[in-house]
Amino acid sequence: MKSGAIFDMDGLLFDTEILYNNMWGKVAETHGLKLDGKMLDEMRGTGREAMYKIINRYWPTVDAPKIREELFEEARKELLKNVPIKQGVIEILEYLKNNGVRLAVASGSPLESVKNNLKVARIDSYFDVVVSGEQVSFGKPAPDIFLLAASKLGLGAEDCYVFEDAPNGVYAGVKAGCKTIMIPDMLSPTEDLYEIVVGIYPNLIEALEGIKRGEC
Repeated sequence: MKSGAIFDMDGLLFDTEILYNNMWGKVAETHGLKLDGKMLDEMRGTGREAMYKIINRYWPTVDAPKIREELFEEARKELLKNVPIKQGVIEILEYLKNNGVRLAVASGSPLESVKNNLKVARIDSYFDVVVSGEQVSFGKPAPDIFLLAASKLGLGAEDCYVFEDAPNGVYAGVKAGCKTIMIPDMLSPTEDLYEIVVGIYPNLIEALEGIKRGEC
């Protein structure tokens, strides 16, 4: 078993991708913009700068940073009430923590949002390190955020698992040199992802069983 485990947040720990889809719909309606589902898919798992570029590719006239902040502000209001946890989160965190594995969250969302969601969901105490896309120059699919998380855990990237739901995050984990496991959420894995990850599972419970069996 690896010494560290780094988890993405949205779509992996929390069932929040649908919420963000709805929030993007509200933002588009407020500004009289047309929302393309492809835009949402391209943004999943990306960092801040990559998101800005995608926003402006579909909506060339908008202030991308302002739109992004507007989105996260609306999402924050909703997530203060409830943060829905994905299947297997508590089980895998308990198992890894009890076996001496150091745990981190590495999310492209703003740091305030990440910490709020972990606290509302009451799982913040499991994590030794919380890293946001705001803390690195290049977001996913670049490896920077996972390299930073591993460093803050006091470990090499090769000593860490990465758990991701989106292709951009998977690419980032693999580039970082981490043992990367995919739990697909809104996007199905493409053929190339099967070749570069150590496992693809329907949920975190199955991923945990895979770790116990020595598959990954």
